[in-house]
Amino acid sequence: MKLSKRGEYTLRALIDLGIASELGWPMLQVSELATKEKLPIKFLEQIFAQLKAAGYVESRRGKFGGYSLARPMNRIKFGAIIRLIDGPLAPIRCVSQTSYVRCSCPDEIHCGLRMLMLDVRNAISTLLDRFTLADIVEITLRKYRRDKVTPPFLHRSIPLTSVLPQRKEALRGKRRAAARNRFSGSSGSETNNHPPNVR
Repeated sequence: MKLSKRGEYTLRALIDLGIASELGWPMLQVSELATKEKLPIKFLEQIFAQLKAAGYVESRRGKFGGYSLARPMNRIKFGAIIRLIDGPLAPIRCVSQTSYVRCSCPDEIHCGLRMLMLDVRNAISTLLDRFTLADIVEITLRKYRRDKVTPPFLHRSIPLTSVLPQRKEALRGKRRAAARNRFSGSSGSETNNHPPNVR
């Protein structure tokens, strides 16, 4: 498996949406993401069109429009996103669970190469299917706090209440306000937190 540039940009854009959502901004414009990630807007729009068709993001038109996550972050697994964008995780097709193709080996059952690549495939898929967007957003925000770095999207000029319905903001406001407060005030208590060991 090799992560393509398109796959990399897709995962980075989803992480950005997740971070913004945790900080109280569930919707971002493509131009904001393109500026942050230094990517062409049209390229990002193509990526979001694919994610929208698969049900991972949704869009809204208008002055305060943009893209937001269509599923809870804990239901977006990295393995599924990579398969959507780049295809099978298996290094060779004869060990793929989703796109198996018989290889040219005359004795597939006793092929040592296939046995090795099956172990590689299982290790990759186990890791990528375990981590969700929620996990990676949490790790990223924790690292921002530890390094005392202000995360992106924290200070935006548009008041949140002008974008979201009052009821929805009331339900989510306390948790997101707490997340924002960890960055806007002193964060000394957070500096000893270290992200989980992600191998």
